Amino acid sequence: MAFTITCEEIAGHPEFRRLDSIAGIAVDLRYATPDNFVGRDLYSPLDCAWLHRHAAAALERVVAWLAERRPDCKVLVLDALRPQRVQEQLWLALQGTELLGYIADPERGSIHSFGMALDLTLLDAQGRELDMGTGFDDLSERSHPALEAELLARGELTAQHIANRRLLRDAMFQAGWVGINSEWWHFDCGDRLLVRRDYIRVL
Repeated sequence: MAFTITCEEIAGHPEFRRLDSIAGIAVDLRYATPDNFVGRDLYSPLDCAWLHRHAAAALERVVAWLAERRPDCKVLVLDALRPQRVQEQLWLALQGTELLGYIADPERGSIHSFGMALDLTLLDAQGRELDMGTGFDDLSERSHPALEAELLARGELTAQHIANRRLLRDAMFQAGWVGINSEWWHFDCGDRLLVRRDYIRVL
């Protein structure tokens, strides 16, 4: 059964938590700025600084793991809740391009629209993003975790790039997040099929 609410209703809903309720993270929602692959602010005036409470708790486990093992590093959230209406805008923006495969078909729904996915990276002690070999939203093969060994062999990624990505994955995986093969920055909180079946989609 599908449950839905609008983004405007989320503030009063007990299943969602605002990102600023999570200690120890930095936030720079790139789709609320022109600094993304579409080149425009897709979120304003919507407030998209939210996660489902289960994802928020899993992110807190990431913060705790880093604090214990790599206190010099900090999570930078680049995208969290992405309402269905924004997902539809992204889908339309990429029609007719080779990049369409990077965007979940709105018919099926992005896990971001349930507040159960994150795009993120890590900051160093000086607040600089760790070098992952590409920036966020670099929709090229160099962003694909599945190709890292090959990219290293070709000299397109360095051992340091891969070590930085592995640190991010280690922090996320131990807290129950699941990565994907095509974007080093994207993680789902649990199984996509179960999320689409059991969680609330934000329109």
